[in-house]
Amino acid sequence: MNTLAAAASSSTADQAAQATLPFSDATFPLTAFVAPIPPPTPAHIMQVGSGFWSSKTLLTAVELQVFTQLAGRPADAETLRHRLGLHSRSARDFFDALVSFGFLEREDGLYSNSPDADLFLDKNKPSYIGGILEMLNARLYRFWDGLTTGLRTGLPQNEAASGGAHFFHALYADPERLKQFLTAMTGVSRGANLAIAENFPWSRYRTFADIGAAQGDLAAQIALANPHLTGTGFDLPQTGPIFQDYIRDNGLSDRVHFLPGDFFQQPLPKADVILMGHILHDWDLAQKKHLIRAAYDALPEGGAFIAYDAIIDDDRRHNAFGLLMSLNMLIETPGGFDYTGADCTAWMEEAGFRFTYVQHLTGPDSMVVGIK
Repeated sequence: MNTLAAAASSSTADQAAQATLPFSDATFPLTAFVAPIPPPTPAHIMQVGSGFWSSKTLLTAVELQVFTQLAGRPADAETLRHRLGLHSRSARDFFDALVSFGFLEREDGLYSNSPDADLFLDKNKPSYIGGILEMLNARLYRFWDGLTTGLRTGLPQNEAASGGAHFFHALYADPERLKQFLTAMTGVSRGANLAIAENFPWSRYRTFADIGAAQGDLAAQIALANPHLTGTGFDLPQTGPIFQDYIRDNGLSDRVHFLPGDFFQQPLPKADVILMGHILHDWDLAQKKHLIRAAYDALPEGGAFIAYDAIIDDDRRHNAFGLLMSLNMLIETPGGFDYTGADCTAWMEEAGFRFTYVQHLTGPDSMVVGIK
């Protein structure tokens, strides 16, 4: 085909193609589809910078038991104000801010809980997770004021900063405060506990031990979902009565037992599966490796070690909660920090685990599993 014929053929093909379109490139060029790059804006900067306004509004609502007051009892602004004992000046702004966040709903002047708030922030429901929010409000909100100092010194900024006892020492010395903390940990851990109980291949195993068992929710959820298992909760002696009460309330006293101990002072209990939920991030690198090796030593061949935390993504740019939790470890502990899945699998392999993997659980939490 000569050049002229080729050009004519090409023109005919182009015309045929354009006949199938509602417009041609000539009248609506493809470059028109390229979205312009938006100009820089300070909106995100201001949203994050003023984020403590939102946080404190929710924490105060939990402190005032707004959601407990409204559970099953919607109220207008004036009635709710009187129930809570608030001044008239800003009560309506307070309630409507909670509406704007999606925690309250307002219809025909009556305020009620959103479905999420009603399930998780009503203190009278077993699904209540407000314990961790109560602790954030009572302690951590003010301690985070020391973040700048912590970053410059590497030192905790909680009670220890003013000469008080180490956080865990003080916590375990006060039974009421310990119970509040352990209840809070149940709230923040419940979703991950359920995911582990339901999704790990428990049919391959017969026994488990939860190390740093706290109130006992992880052990309880595993046992409830897997009737063939028996388990042990291992924690400091002061935790025993709280753990045993929780296990009894869940009807599991015949299959789940408490063993007092200190995981830095004695071997871990033997079991087919060893678990540590929100434990490793409390400790420095040498202590993390000690605990992983202790888990390895307590397992039989083929046994599994499960460690879960707010695992930071390997690229360290997406799991903001995990990164902020690591900063919280600076505020709260002498050497604790959160870590990536790659970090933890490397530590497990160093301890001798032959196979490791990382699996997302829920929200910011993932588990790292090592098979002996």
